[in-house]
Amino acid sequence: MPQAANVWHTVALVLTVDAMNKRTFLLRGAALLAAGPVTALAQSKPHSKPRKPAPAPVAGPALLTVTGAISRSNRGATDPALDPLFNKLGIHFDKAWTLSWPELAAMPSNEIRTTLAWDGKVHTLQGPYLAQLLATAGAATRDGTKVLLRGLDGTNASISLGDLRKYRYIVATHMDGQPLALGGLGPLWAVYAADQFAEITARPLAERYLNCPYALFHIEVQTG
Repeated sequence: MPQAANVWHTVALVLTVDAMNKRTFLLRGAALLAAGPVTALAQSKPHSKPRKPAPAPVAGPALLTVTGAISRSNRGATDPALDPLFNKLGIHFDKAWTLSWPELAAMPSNEIRTTLAWDGKVHTLQGPYLAQLLATAGAATRDGTKVLLRGLDGTNASISLGDLRKYRYIVATHMDGQPLALGGLGPLWAVYAADQFAEITARPLAERYLNCPYALFHIEVQTG
């Protein structure tokens, strides 16, 4: 009998502990349910600043800057600290129209063939017409308007807009199917098909491209 009593005592103890565990589980569950809305409400309150929208994709660094008598712009004035090349060359402006490589490549391309002064060979050059490029900046359109072309080596050429059209200048981006390289004639070159114009072919080969700055980086449209 004592053994049976012990057995029943053990069973009663197990049932009691089980009931207590169930009661604890139910109490904890109820507490969690009660806290749920409060937690959700707390989470709904922002504890940090809202995320800023991602910046717009950038077409690429500007390779060509057009200033002067233009009606469109996509950059501001020269920076006295962060535009050291412009400042060194005495180039100052209040606004400018800049073009990146992808933007230049997206423009209608034209092809010319001409004999170059550096090797005496005929090469194929490709790029947009310079006059059409200036039109994207809303440049002055009078034939008498002067256009100053500047190359990175310090070479300048002042040409009328009428002559840019007459000689069908292009801003060459490619030669013989390859992009023009910095350190060579590129990445941009203001050039014409010299072989197509008798008044130009009458000059010595070395003098035919004096008004064609290579490594073109800046164009100033002057009133005229």
